[in-house]
Amino acid sequence: MHHVYHMSYLQAIVIGFIQGIGELFPVSSLGHTVLIPSWIGGNWATLVSQESMPESPYLAFVVGLHLATALVLLGFYIREWGRLVSGLARSVVSWRIATDAERLAWLIVIATIPVGLLGLAFEHQFRVLFAKPLAAALFLVANGGILLAGEMFRRRNSRRADTAAVPGAATRPGVSTPGAESAAARTAGSPVGPRWRDEAIVPMDAAAEHGLAQVGFGSAVLIGASQALALLAGISREGVAMVGGLFCGLNNENAMRFSFLLSTPVIFAAGILKVPDLTGPLGAAIRGPVLAGALAAAAASLLAIVFLSRYFKTRTLLPFAVYCFVFGLASVIRFGVF
Repeated sequence: MHHVYHMSYLQAIVIGFIQGIGELFPVSSLGHTVLIPSWIGGNWATLVSQESMPESPYLAFVVGLHLATALVLLGFYIREWGRLVSGLARSVVSWRIATDAERLAWLIVIATIPVGLLGLAFEHQFRVLFAKPLAAALFLVANGGILLAGEMFRRRNSRRADTAAVPGAATRPGVSTPGAESAAARTAGSPVGPRWRDEAIVPMDAAAEHGLAQVGFGSAVLIGASQALALLAGISREGVAMVGGLFCGLNNENAMRFSFLLSTPVIFAAGILKVPDLTGPLGAAIRGPVLAGALAAAAASLLAIVFLSRYFKTRTLLPFAVYCFVFGLASVIRFGVF
């Protein structure tokens, strides 16, 4: 029988909202669900100490939050997932890859295998070792460095492409060559572009699907493996996947799409595997807070995905990198010095 601090509905809703935003923003939901309660202190900090326990109702609570986020992602890309699943089935039956949907489906399968295996093998050990405020703060700073490296690479690629660009040259859809992204920003006359908040959200179209399907199978394996870094509190799954996509030549918008598609089965599977914790004795005392937190996480995830789908049409990872540096360094000082 484990003594566990009772979670209030307010705590459940606040942590659910943090998780829903942090899971999709490239800033690490796990890092923030460790750091923010630790900054608040008191009973909030007690929740963080439970996260590294082998059997804790707080872990069952986290399962509910992840499932809520995965369901929002699945719903947002439901039409694309329908094409991907049917494409995968056709490919298996015909023993060939004939369409963009079939190729993209296999890319996601291949990218999911390494992070799935690493997660099964090391998730608990990493949570016990690193789900602590100082470790999360240090890894959040490292996450800022990863995002900055991806943004610097994208800008260098864009400048080289601009230099080599030929007026009227065709570009591969969704890929940052040659300079299409920067040219669009110049045409818009500002980094934001014209009325970017009013632009229609297109979860996935044929051009985006074609662009994502151009990612190589080797690159998909590397991007998938890099997602395992998110086992470290403070490293963002979406962030490392986006940076991997940028290094593969995707633009910001398609790198975001690719990261969301890759993370959906990983988050969903991780949640499903731990549903017994939620339905068993560990979850018995917190089912009300779990429901409240899951609803907050779902609402926050929906807001995040709508915002980011518009944001990455014209904007970059730089603000998120700066935020991770600032909040991470402040947290290092707070938990490493005081």
